[in-house]
Amino acid sequence: MNTKLFQIGKMSKAFVFIVFLISCAYKQETILPFYNSPDFTPEWIGKDDSRFGDIHQIGAFRFMNQSGEFVDNKTFDGRIYITDFFFTTCPGICPKMTNNLSTIQEVFRHDDDVLILSHSVTPWADTVGQLQTYARLNEIDPKKWHLVTGDADKIYEMARKYYFAERSEGYNKSSDEFLHTENFLLIDHQRRIRGIYNGTLAVEMDRLMADIRTLKKELATEVFSKRCT
Repeated sequence: MNTKLFQIGKMSKAFVFIVFLISCAYKQETILPFYNSPDFTPEWIGKDDSRFGDIHQIGAFRFMNQSGEFVDNKTFDGRIYITDFFFTTCPGICPKMTNNLSTIQEVFRHDDDVLILSHSVTPWADTVGQLQTYARLNEIDPKKWHLVTGDADKIYEMARKYYFAERSEGYNKSSDEFLHTENFLLIDHQRRIRGIYNGTLAVEMDRLMADIRTLKKELATEVFSKRCT
């Protein structure tokens, strides 16, 4: 065996081992805030904080996507996802929001850790067939981006109770009162809200993509920590 190649191989293995040890010793710090209330007040809560175990989480759900398949919490388990609320016949802000989410789809198309979840706020009109047509027209990848429909009361409850759509003024509204918001929300791998963005602004997508990458580092750090314990 070539002595120089053998030495290089040993050095490479040593380097990987050192990186692993550093990662194990590293104490993860919260970089992005958490959002625990409808007024979207950011809170930076570390793991040693007594409030850490009470951070707001997205509740259980089960809706049908454009492929006629049910999606639920397990679909997004351990993954980062971006969520919003739209309807396929919206002539106003929805096309801008869809275009901006298409950018996110393309950047993270081959990243299995990142998904997109769009809820129809007119589920009585947005059938599976209608969602399929919308997905085809907008080149939406069904493996990356789920357009969902279902019971209106449940969608509206999810929107207002768990995703804080329409902020505090919409928190106690019923499904009879129309829901529409331009917000995108960034949800981490433990179903916690970590960012809010104006979905109509392309410039906000730069901030969203940067925050997604921050969460990916956070997720990677947690994986290393589990390997060390």
